[in-house]
Amino acid sequence: MPRYRHALPQLSGKLFLTDGGLETTLLFHDGMDLPHLAAVDLMKDEAGRAHLRAYYKRYIAIAGAARMGFVLESPTWRASRGWAEKIGYAPSALNRMNRASIALMAALRDQMATVDTPMVLSGQIGPRGDGYTPSDAMNAADAEAYHSEQISVFADTDADMIAALTMNYVEEAIGIARAAKAAGIPSAISFTVETDGNLPTGQPLKEAIEAVDSETGSAPAYYMINCAHPTHFADVLATGEAWTQRIRGLRANASRCSHAELDAATELDDGDPVELGLQYREMLAGMPQISVLGGCCGTDHRHVEAIARSCAGHPRGMARAA
Repeated sequence: MPRYRHALPQLSGKLFLTDGGLETTLLFHDGMDLPHLAAVDLMKDEAGRAHLRAYYKRYIAIAGAARMGFVLESPTWRASRGWAEKIGYAPSALNRMNRASIALMAALRDQMATVDTPMVLSGQIGPRGDGYTPSDAMNAADAEAYHSEQISVFADTDADMIAALTMNYVEEAIGIARAAKAAGIPSAISFTVETDGNLPTGQPLKEAIEAVDSETGSAPAYYMINCAHPTHFADVLATGEAWTQRIRGLRANASRCSHAELDAATELDDGDPVELGLQYREMLAGMPQISVLGGCCGTDHRHVEAIARSCAGHPRGMARAA
């Protein structure tokens, strides 16, 4: 059964880590073959599952050493129907792999969670289209229907919540928030922004968050930002306006490059882990409600360890969950 579905501990004041850039780590560091960047493909056999377990255990150990909580994000960013069709999975097989992904996370939690490091199981959802550009755009109703398939599977597992990462236009985010609300499972909506701090559509982040809240009755438990470097959005958040209080998670890129530059790159830009950790600490000082810290493209355990080291000294870094 879900442990935290009705009371997410990352909303209680304790700091939580999550992992880094799963897909870029598997692809560039581990030399894995990821069709369409779908990490869920590793769930098809025991060798792939063992690789995923080792990946997550490394991050959980970092959280344990820092006495922080941990959000276990399932390897299902590209495990919705449209991506499954491209890879060659039938709907029934995809459902089994989504369920198995949460079961793998649950087993890790049973094995490694402690009082100081509680673990939240999150079913990760990605955009129907490309993560960098708003392709295959849907209206909110179509997005709700499309994503409800994967969300309903997660709602029937031990998942405590769902997290929609790399959302690049508002209608899809609205649909996901509505689908999660209907399924009775908390959601976190994570937008990506360009170097100017706006969504790839050009819409300001403020407008996007306010629109989702307005159209869903503030259904998301919180919002995050992912797949952008802190220098791309720090000034936007520094305004301190009321809407920024809805942001509780950061999963930044290691690279300062734009999405277009990253898309054209043939080598991984892993940036500076120490610098990234210090940037997280600065943002945490100005936005004390932020409670989930991790990475995205180009980041790995080094970056998350640097983030933990920089932020563990924050007054909330050593606090226990309520």
